[in-house]
Amino acid sequence: MKFRAAVLKKLNAPLEILEISTRPLEYGQVLVKIFYSGVCRSQIMEMSGARGEDKYLPHLMGHEATGEVIETGEGVTKVQSGDIVILTWIKGSGINSAPPKYDSSYGVVNAGAITTFSQYTVASENRIIKIPGGLPLDVGVLFGCALQTGAGMVFNELKPSSTDTVIVLGLGGIGFSALMALSELKCKKIIAIDISEDRLELAKSFGATDVINSRLKDVKVEVKKLCGDGAEGCIESAGKVETIELAFSLIKKNEGKLYFASHPPEGEMIRIAPHELISGKQIFGSWGGGCHPDKDIPRLAESYLSGKMPIQKLITKRYQLDQINMALSDLKEGNVFRPINEM
Repeated sequence: MKFRAAVLKKLNAPLEILEISTRPLEYGQVLVKIFYSGVCRSQIMEMSGARGEDKYLPHLMGHEATGEVIETGEGVTKVQSGDIVILTWIKGSGINSAPPKYDSSYGVVNAGAITTFSQYTVASENRIIKIPGGLPLDVGVLFGCALQTGAGMVFNELKPSSTDTVIVLGLGGIGFSALMALSELKCKKIIAIDISEDRLELAKSFGATDVINSRLKDVKVEVKKLCGDGAEGCIESAGKVETIELAFSLIKKNEGKLYFASHPPEGEMIRIAPHELISGKQIFGSWGGGCHPDKDIPRLAESYLSGKMPIQKLITKRYQLDQINMALSDLKEGNVFRPINEM
């Protein structure tokens, strides 16, 4: 099958639209027609080389989407032709298949177990789940990464009580997803911190009880006013070393917990005072919010369908495949919360 795809040929350069073709499906692989794909900051980092050496150029990109199963390879039992599915980078049940390769006039194009910036894709069985009934195809994209990671850090890892104060530092797809989960748990105080007044205003409708513009106010001073000696929990999703360090300073000694799922540029190091650690503060890195897609996506879909998680508000602009570089640029510049590409 031949189709169009956005290909990363070299670092620090725009993606190029090429016609590529599939090879026969291997064990555990699934051919999917992509309906919608999400765009994430991790792709911006990948394109710039900020995630370290890239040994697989040229290659496909993207890690959250919705689509329809067209064909399945040997051993696949989780889905069948005609199923409408969510594609997610987070491993679920099923076969972890070999990464596919595609052919083009440019040569061989590499890919991972899931890529989504294309009209079709070959994905590993364990990166696919049938879409829960009633979930719109465009909204379903955000269940592949942003919602699982942000809400998962709250539900699966931080697990705050209704008497806790929790801070969300950085309002992108993951930060807003964390806000919605905290609102569902009815935490005592939910403090949102960002540099954008528009995002902070939207955060109020997502459950934030208090907001702080870190560009205009001293965050430490403002947090002290709101919760004295610090918050019980913090979700950091701004993705910078300095914001992770700031977040750690905002939690309570003896009981405060910080979770982050962001990955600052390769080689940068977090610096925290050892005394803060021995005083009982805890810091945790999160891999996809500790989610198991087969269990967590249906649970999150129930929250969305019941109106508790209005994640559709994050979809403010849609793009075509030919506009993929515009989508990446708009995300980088902060012009959109979560770009959606229609394939």
